[in-house]
Amino acid sequence: MERRNRSLEALKKLIYINSLDPSDRAKALIIWVESYLPNDGIFDFDLELDDLKQLAELFYANISFLKKHKEDTRNELLRTQKMRKFIDHS
Repeated sequence: MERRNRSLEALKKLIYINSLDPSDRAKALIIWVESYLPNDGIFDFDLELDDLKQLAELFYANISFLKKHKEDTRNELLRTQKMRKFIDHS
């Protein structure tokens, strides 16, 4: 029962995290992964089929989000570096 409760808690937190703005979402996802996927990964979850489907959808949607967030952050860093070079050379 403890495993099931932990699994439901993880799902609820992931649903909440999915509603956050991008920077908070990225930070919260890191904490979520460290809390709920440390050793056995996603295979340790004990959920009903519908809940498991929802978890899988959120999991993969957040993987896509993190890839896009990483690229956006990289582009922002490049823009900042270009501005800094411009300012330093002025």
